[in-house]
Amino acid sequence: MGSLETTRTTEKPHAVLLPLPTQGHVTPLMRLAKLLHAKGFHITLLNTEFNHKRLIRSKGPESVKGFDDFRFETIPDGMPPSDKDATQDVPRLCDSVRKNCLAHFKEMLIKLNSSSEVPPVSCVISDAGMSFGIKAAEDLGIPEVQFWTASACSFIGYLHYRELIRRGIFPFKNDDYLTDGTLDKPVDWICGMSNIKFRDLPSFFRTTDPNDIMFDFLGEVAQSCLKAPAIIFNTFDELEREALEAVISKFDFPNIYTIGPLHILARHIVTESQVNSLNSSLWKPDSKVFEWLDQRAPNSVFYVNYGSITTMTDHHFKEFAWGLANSQQQFLWIVRPDVVQGGESAMLPEDFLEEIQDRGLLTSWCAQDKVLEHPAVGAFLTHCGWNSTLESISAGVPLICWPFFGDQQTNCHYSCKKWGIGMEINHDVKRNEVAELVRKMIIGEEGGEMRFKAKEWKKKAEEATEVGGSSYINFDKFIIEALHYNGCAAQNVSPVAKKKNGLY
Repeated sequence: MGSLETTRTTEKPHAVLLPLPTQGHVTPLMRLAKLLHAKGFHITLLNTEFNHKRLIRSKGPESVKGFDDFRFETIPDGMPPSDKDATQDVPRLCDSVRKNCLAHFKEMLIKLNSSSEVPPVSCVISDAGMSFGIKAAEDLGIPEVQFWTASACSFIGYLHYRELIRRGIFPFKNDDYLTDGTLDKPVDWICGMSNIKFRDLPSFFRTTDPNDIMFDFLGEVAQSCLKAPAIIFNTFDELEREALEAVISKFDFPNIYTIGPLHILARHIVTESQVNSLNSSLWKPDSKVFEWLDQRAPNSVFYVNYGSITTMTDHHFKEFAWGLANSQQQFLWIVRPDVVQGGESAMLPEDFLEEIQDRGLLTSWCAQDKVLEHPAVGAFLTHCGWNSTLESISAGVPLICWPFFGDQQTNCHYSCKKWGIGMEINHDVKRNEVAELVRKMIIGEEGGEMRFKAKEWKKKAEEATEVGGSSYINFDKFIIEALHYNGCAAQNVSPVAKKKNGLY
């Protein structure tokens, strides 16, 4: 009988994936985990204890049991204990994980490597927001890759945060920059982001606080990515070519793998049973939305979802509500329990509910990628998070953009000015503007033109992810080159990638 070490070295490669603990980051890490699992990897997905409990509340204990070769583990996030079923305070959370999680992560890697129940850890894939993963993997001699879960254009923006300091732009001396036209000044010194203004940069530099947590955190994690052996992006080459080429040329970083959109790449790799049995939603999705959508005509429904973090005042919440009602269009509105600031519940008056009862559906969460792919959905009001933007592009659905913070401003600019698929709504939202834009998107000529453009981008996304497409090939190259694996997983690698990488 062979030794344990001999037995374990012949087993599957073992990838440990570490998402930043918010829904917008857990989702793409789970999608990547499913793809690697389908390629023959043993998977450990590492959530925080807080989010692990939320997953259980969302779909029950079965949702985190996984398979023998797909397991969930947890580490603490350093935040005060809480059973609240809502997104944690983002700045405090980001600051806490970078200060507290390195030791816990290393302990987990050591625990996995000493376990007889799982193969030894062969690679770590950490969310860029969990950049301590680089240090942990280096200390233990494990190959490591960073996953930038936002857009490549926002990555360029964050990489230039240090330049904002050097030029004396950050921090602002007072709040005059909000009204004196500063944000409308052109920025012509960022390679990879042409024809932009200050308002189009990731927004965390908009502060008078020199110690702003998010400015420091995002600038730091972007720079940390350049220290990693490789970076993967959930995007495709044609969508963000200028930004990707700038990273390679200006920052001398050639080890980039564009492997998105991940959720449509999965159609060619992941089995239906894997898709349905592995869940990453921190809220319980409402499946009844599809029964409602099935009764609607093509392109007739306006879909509204502000993502997992965006909050608003009760005043803006009511303005959105009456704008949707006054548009006289059908709509599906996702209203999270925590969407209104200050812990207030999202309450709507009876006369509103009576007004929209035949043409509006409100629910707390849904499977958004599937909703956007439904033929009844004609347009999408979004906060412009990267997952939402990519899912909309992949479904060929145009956007009304209401960016909240961070990379959302950048994604809004590209959607509206570069890709031609969106219109921006004023942040100080008014019901009349909401009604007008909804009508434009659903029944107007301008909306029809944007829908046509969105369908063109959908086709390009599908071409990139289908067998032989750029993202499909890059995913295979990523497994071979970045994860240094030529064994059983490589048996599922496409012939094109095998030939490029000298496997035959």
